[in-house]
Amino acid sequence: MQNQMKGSDEKYCPDCGNIVKIKAEICPSCGCRQKAATKEKSKTTAALLAFFLGGIGVHKFYLGQYFWGVLYVLFCWTYIPTCIALVEAIILLCTSEDKFNSRFCKES
Repeated sequence: MQNQMKGSDEKYCPDCGNIVKIKAEICPSCGCRQKAATKEKSKTTAALLAFFLGGIGVHKFYLGQYFWGVLYVLFCWTYIPTCIALVEAIILLCTSEDKFNSRFCKES
């Protein structure tokens, strides 16, 4: 494994640990087929949805957390989801890109 810093358009090969482009299908070092990432989600979009439409759980649906989205819709009349969504918007904005991507942009 090399001690290089990866760029925003790169990732580590799960087989050999070398840096490869995110869109690469095969690692140039070891020949291992790379898993394709699922549809990218934007941290900024999620935070804006949480801030403006978080009371009805739109950000939860966007992030693929359908159970929580339904709960937000069912309890939106209590304004509790609105308060929680405002906190979640701040948390989303403070989360690093790598941590956000590892949590919400899972590889297929």
